[in-house]
Amino acid sequence: MVRPSVRALDVIGLLVRLGLAAVWLVSGAIKVSDLNQTYIAVQAYDLLPAGVVSVVAAGLPFLELLLGVLLLAGLGTRVVAIVSGIVLLAFIGGVAQSWARGLTIDCGCFGGGGEVAAGQTQYPRELARDIGFLLLAVWLTVRPRSLWSVDGWLTGRGPEVETVDTQGRT
Repeated sequence: MVRPSVRALDVIGLLVRLGLAAVWLVSGAIKVSDLNQTYIAVQAYDLLPAGVVSVVAAGLPFLELLLGVLLLAGLGTRVVAIVSGIVLLAFIGGVAQSWARGLTIDCGCFGGGGEVAAGQTQYPRELARDIGFLLLAVWLTVRPRSLWSVDGWLTGRGPEVETVDTQGRT
């Protein structure tokens, strides 16, 4: 069986890291541009007390932006991937419970959010998308190493260095 080279895995890691960074940066930027709409979106899930809704709606966009910036730089990649996974699991749980409870809301994942007409919900698509994003976070949790990361620079184990075992395999 042919195993991918370390270099190929590092390139995949870079693409995964940048892809998840883009998700967080776009989502956070959209939400931070309209914090009132973010409040409406969080409130529509009908899960949190009013005081907590305000805190979550105010903090979530900035958490997403922070995760995006850290992933873009490749700093603390494994920890950021774990936090990303936890946030994505919360999103998946929120959407799933909304669907199960018969709520008719837009998830507000990339702006918007709040109540919508019954035929306008897109729960299966939202769940599939978030599960896909979760898979990116899992990849980075298992293998955080990638090209052009601050992590690689700080540890001196940049992806350019390939190790060769005693059998001559990389």
